[in-house]
Order: sequence, then structure tokens, then C-alpha cells
Amino acid sequence: TRMQSLRPEPAARYRNVLEALWRIARTEGVWRPMRGMNITATGAGPAHALYFACYEKLKKTLSDVIHAGGNSHVANGAAGCVATLLHDAAMNPAEVVKQRMQMYNSPYQRVTDCVRAVWRNEGAGAFYRSYTTQLTMNIPFQAIHFMTYEFLQEQLNPHRQYNPGSHVVSGACAGAVAAAATTPLDVCKTLLNTQESLALSSNISGHITGMANAFRTVYQVGGVTAYFRGVQARVIYQMPSTAIAWSVYEFFKYILTKRQEERRAGK
Repeated sequence: TRMQSLRPEPAARYRNVLEALWRIARTEGVWRPMRGMNITATGAGPAHALYFACYEKLKKTLSDVIHAGGNSHVANGAAGCVATLLHDAAMNPAEVVKQRMQMYNSPYQRVTDCVRAVWRNEGAGAFYRSYTTQLTMNIPFQAIHFMTYEFLQEQLNPHRQYNPGSHVVSGACAGAVAAAATTPLDVCKTLLNTQESLALSSNISGHITGMANAFRTVYQVGGVTAYFRGVQARVIYQMPSTAIAWSVYEFFKYILTKRQEERRAGK
């Protein structure tokens, strides 16, 4: 969030991820980089439940239609896109609160303070101001993510058995590729969520609304290179995130499937 700022204040200008972490911890407190963790965890539970449930159901249904008895990359990508609609509907308000709390000199001490202030000053619509941009980013992100993951699983784990190592590697690589490809959209999403005050000075309307407006503002403020602000941090963030998500998901899928098979065998 900090490294995607278009016009950061002098004290919040960082050359790389390690310097950013070091300076934030040293000047603002060691727990400052963890701000927004509670609201992220609250939103992530229902969001990921909808996400994976929808993905598995659609993947199986579409695969049977497109390539009966086999694996279809088109089905994987399409299932990931549809699952994203539900995931982002649950996660978008949490993203708005998280990013506002992570900004430099954020006035919010608690999640409830931020929620009340946004609701009072900007209305309920502010929590979904970046929803279309989030979808525009996440639909290609998830399509690339799922297709890359399934492709790597075919190479590393062709028998599709439970293999923690292959799940971690495939998840990390899939997250890195998808994150790098969709960074410009993530920069626009961050701008819509935070309504960065110094960037707003270049925007006549006073509020940045919609993806087209965000794209124009990013270009006006920083040119083409601004679309890739924080790409390194985004890739570093997504690699462990997607690796953990896939390995945990595959673990529980394995356990639940094994239990179902044991119950059927017991009958």
C-alpha cells in the first residue's frame, strides 16, 4: 500500500521493500506493518469459503462439458473468474478499511473508527468504489493464477495426489506471475480505496471514482512507470500468500475426501 502511493510524503518514500519495512518499524513502531490484519482476517474467512466452493463446483461442471473426464484450462480459468465475483463482494469493504489504515499518517487507530468515518463522510458506496476495478484486476489475476497453478500441477504432480511440496511451489509461482501481470490495475485499486490526498489535488472532481478516472489520474501524476509502483512488493506479498492458501486448501481437501472415502468403505 505504501509503495503504491503516487505522491508520497518525504518521510514515506522508500527505495525497496526491505527499506520500507525497516523505516516503518523504526519510525512508527514494530507493529505498524501489521495494521489492518484483523479486518483482513475477518473478511478473508467468508470470502475464501465462497471462492473455493464456487471454484470447485464450476471447475467440475465446466470440465465435464468441455473435456469430459479430463482437465480443461478454459474451465479452470472460467471457474476462477466466476468465483472472484463472490470473493470480491465479501472482501472489498475489508480492503478499503485495511488500506486506509495502512497509509502514512493514517488518522484511524481502530477498525471501527475507520468504518464509522468512511460511512459518515463518504457513504456506504465508498466501500465499493473500487469494486469494478477490483473485479477488472482480479478476474484476469485469478484466470492467470488458476491456469498457471493447474498447469504446474500437471508438470509437478501429474497423478494429482496430495503433495505439499508441489502445492506450495505451484501456488507461489502462480501468484507471482498473476501479481506481476496485474500490478497496473492494483495501483488503480489502491488509489480508489485510499483517495490519496496529494493525488486528489490533480483531480478536478475532488473524488476519484471509476476505473477510467483512476487510470487517468495515475498517468497524470506519474506517467507510465506509476502503473508499476510496488510491483516488487506485490510479487513478494502474493507468493507466500498464494502458496499458503493452496497448501492449506489442498490439505483440508485431502483430509475431507479421505474421510468421505472411509465412510463409504465402512458402509
